[in-house]
Amino acid sequence: MAQLKKNLPIIFDYKDVKTLQRYINVYGQIEPISKTGLSEKQQRSLAVAIKRARHLALLPFVSSN
Repeated sequence: MAQLKKNLPIIFDYKDVKTLQRYINVYGQIEPISKTGLSEKQQRSLAVAIKRARHLALLPFVSSN
């Protein structure tokens, strides 16, 4: 899943569910930096966006299985 940092947005939008789902594993957990290939700042921004999307019911807290 490692992506080039220059191709990714620095700030993730909580309304962009399709992009956020790429960084969530099958259990509904946020993938670690080692798997995403993001910088620390981008990873924090990603985590905040995912948590906001979960709070607004745009993303599930756990997987549906």
